[in-house]
Amino acid sequence: MKKTLVAACSLLALCASVASAAPGIDLAWTDCGSAGTTSQTWTCDTNTGIPFTLFASFIPPAGINQFVGISSQMDFTSTTPVLPDWWQHGTGLCRGTAGMTISFDFTSGPIACVDPWMGAAAFGSVYNAGFVTPNRARLIVQGAIPTEEALDPAAEYYAYKVNLQRSKTSGTGSCAGCLVPMCIVLNDCQLFQNPAAANDPDITNPGPTGNFATWQAQSIPNCPQSTPTHNSSWGKLKSLYR
Repeated sequence: MKKTLVAACSLLALCASVASAAPGIDLAWTDCGSAGTTSQTWTCDTNTGIPFTLFASFIPPAGINQFVGISSQMDFTSTTPVLPDWWQHGTGLCRGTAGMTISFDFTSGPIACVDPWMGAAAFGSVYNAGFVTPNRARLIVQGAIPTEEALDPAAEYYAYKVNLQRSKTSGTGSCAGCLVPMCIVLNDCQLFQNPAAANDPDITNPGPTGNFATWQAQSIPNCPQSTPTHNSSWGKLKSLYR
């Protein structure tokens, strides 16, 4: 009888904790939220192997019954005065367009958070190296689904994945700076609904495990650090389907 009572109380406490979760955003390596880790280190000694993956996730507010997409901003800030070459992603930059990739596909796992995309997302992204200051980059990610979906305010959802490839890390043609500590901040996740709902909340509060992660350091002074966000628009999200 006592064991049953203890188990029931534990279950009630867990349910109360989940039900009372406030809207927030989390960022972690290897998986979402508490299933992942907030720091990632590596010896930077090879160009091959599985990518290092950052998981952006969110807990929505109540009333998201016609979810159709997301717009999000993430900042990468180095501990050096200038962003290292290893973090220079884009056409004509050291790591090119293949060093960092974005994905909304969670159909093959992991499953710690809820997948709102179910392999049907259309998406786009822009990475701006040297954003505001020479040692910062900003990543803007947008994704949309063709059908409306109701979100549960007691659940945490996958937003998207940022895959960092190991290419151009060592040897001839490598990009210097892989060992430089980085502070990575998920600034926001703005949720979009059918325009008729007139409710597109921009979530900026940290979630249960935090909206920042580090690279090559367990902690970094003054991390998290970021610059103000700006709202996107439903029109931009619709353009993903054109």
